[in-house]
Amino acid sequence: MKKSQKKSQASWGGRFSEAPSDLMLRFGESVSFDKRLAPFDVKGSVAHAQMLAKVGIISKRECSQIVGGLKKILAKIERGEFVWDEALEDVHMNIEQALTREVPAAAKLHTARSRNDQIATDMRLFFKWACDEISSKLKRLMENLVDLAGANRDVFVPGYTHMQRAQPVSAAHHILAWVEMFARDAERFAFAREAANVSPLGSGAIAGTTLPIDRLETARLMGFVDAETGEPVLTGNSMDAVADRDVFLEFSFACAVAGTHLSRAAEDVIIWNTSEFAFVSLPDAFTTGSSLMPQKKNPDAFELMRGKSARLIGNLSALLALVKGLPLTYNRDLQEDKPPIFDSFDQLSICLDVFAECAKKIKFNAEKCAAAVSDPLLLATDLADYFVMRGVPFRKAHHCVGEIVALSERKKVPIDKLSDADVFAVCDKAGKDWRSVFDLKRAFAMREKIGMPGRGQIDAQIKCWRELLAEK
Repeated sequence: MKKSQKKSQASWGGRFSEAPSDLMLRFGESVSFDKRLAPFDVKGSVAHAQMLAKVGIISKRECSQIVGGLKKILAKIERGEFVWDEALEDVHMNIEQALTREVPAAAKLHTARSRNDQIATDMRLFFKWACDEISSKLKRLMENLVDLAGANRDVFVPGYTHMQRAQPVSAAHHILAWVEMFARDAERFAFAREAANVSPLGSGAIAGTTLPIDRLETARLMGFVDAETGEPVLTGNSMDAVADRDVFLEFSFACAVAGTHLSRAAEDVIIWNTSEFAFVSLPDAFTTGSSLMPQKKNPDAFELMRGKSARLIGNLSALLALVKGLPLTYNRDLQEDKPPIFDSFDQLSICLDVFAECAKKIKFNAEKCAAAVSDPLLLATDLADYFVMRGVPFRKAHHCVGEIVALSERKKVPIDKLSDADVFAVCDKAGKDWRSVFDLKRAFAMREKIGMPGRGQIDAQIKCWRELLAEK
């Protein structure tokens, strides 16, 4: 990064008799973070130049020179050879000034364009790309989780409510619950991508331009087109186009929700990995040790996912606070909309990559899981259902089982080891086969309806997810 120099600011200096102070340049620059928009800025500028040539504002020769120069600059940026100058404030003016030094005709490039509609366009192009990137990472994570579920169809664990043992489920059913969450995240990013697919270019600073531009042409050239009809899609109000930050909020919201899903799944894994549970073991490559206690193997990857979710939520909060009181249209405050977005994209991306890799190497301890799921109290609800099927109203059946559980605790006898007399005394509808409910095979065989953890349902869900993911 080139340090600021006192000189007239290239994009607006004509109005001023004094150059900005170095302090103001450092305070106001955004190129340190918005330079990552260079590929999108160049794409928009190429389309703008081609449109200007089409309507006769610049010549075809000038257009060819401008486009060629832009491509050379982008190649230089991609090689890491471009020198960014904070005195030029942002990515737009850095590229434009570098281009003008090589291509004099580039002085015409900003015709009928403002940095207000330029940055709105750059960001919408970024969001379309970013949503595709995140969607690809979500797909990979889901594929690996479906494989993990497939490998653990016959491992059974207690399901929990209120962090108390509730009912038995298969490890696969639990993992597929995570897949459902991430599938909804993919839908949210698809929605954000669709919302971003609208071209604001041509809106100018606030009220468009008197020049004979063709907004449909630039939208088409940049790929802002309806997926079904192929027709260009444009913003309908120039003021809203440069002030609107809804897509920022929608993208950030999608990141924050995905972060909470990662955090919840990570919490499950962290609990399962404790010595007290020991349901799973984690790969050495994604765990760390202690600087003091040599026996430790800490689930740092999952703890960091849990922690980074707070960062993603914070970024959403920052954006909401940023825009909540802004009058129309553009205000310099909006320069601060990009760091939270870039950070959310970066942090969510690496979290998804890490979880996808971990998912390939998580190992379930079948013996520990079997011991935990052998608790007959996990099937207390099945006993209530058994009573219901014998004509007992559910509320009474629930009460009866509660009494039987209390009796089991008083006698310090597992519920399935109580005598027939004990159970018949509580519920006279019970039959000699009441203990049959305390069998995991029966329990899962009775749960073969849609959305339940029966083996047939699990097999069908895994097959369905694999087919759906293969289509994407």
